[in-house]
Amino acid sequence: MRPGSTAAACAAVLRRDLLLAWRRRGDAAFPVLYALIVATLFPFALGPEDALLARIAAGIVLVTVLLAMLLALDALFRPDLEDGSLELLLLAPQPLPLLLGMKILAHWITTALPLIVIAPLLATMLHLPAQAQAVLLAALLLGTPLLSLLGAVLVALTAGTYRSGMLLALMLLPLTVPVVIFAAGAVSAAEAGLPHLAPLLWLGAALALALVLAPLACAAALRIALDA
Repeated sequence: MRPGSTAAACAAVLRRDLLLAWRRRGDAAFPVLYALIVATLFPFALGPEDALLARIAAGIVLVTVLLAMLLALDALFRPDLEDGSLELLLLAPQPLPLLLGMKILAHWITTALPLIVIAPLLATMLHLPAQAQAVLLAALLLGTPLLSLLGAVLVALTAGTYRSGMLLALMLLPLTVPVVIFAAGAVSAAEAGLPHLAPLLWLGAALALALVLAPLACAAALRIALDA
């Protein structure tokens, strides 16, 4: 890659964010520990009945992953805002949406990808049938990037707000309802032996739309927030 090019700048932003996340491994492990603890508590609260746990296993895993991602979402841009590096991104000659897209990708890799890795463990612990676990993983692979993109736009909108975690949660939770509905619907259809491709296609279409529009909206929101 030629130094100073857009590709080199995107790679540098991605490498920097991944390196910072590796240096703060304890913070990155917190969503995983949270998901494990929450999923472990459900059998104690509902009882060890396999049929009951299997019926609600997909919903438990999806909601647990959603809440675990929400815990780490507020830190997407705030460290860069505090140390001034976000202003440097706005002044960079490269397209800001692409640079922010790399930051969102790094956040997904460090936050959502470990949750996807442990999702089969959580599903097995809750007695989700094996034929539905593959559909659950596909739903998470489509749904979690969508949640990261939607969350990034909201984080950018609240970038200038002090302690915006509660406001961010109130704004994001209604937007996650369709994602949870389609993902849980696909897993439920797979459990019942019914066609489950349509909900996954809807998730894929929403993800494709968000991949194009979310970085643009995120860049515009950050410019407005930092100018204010």
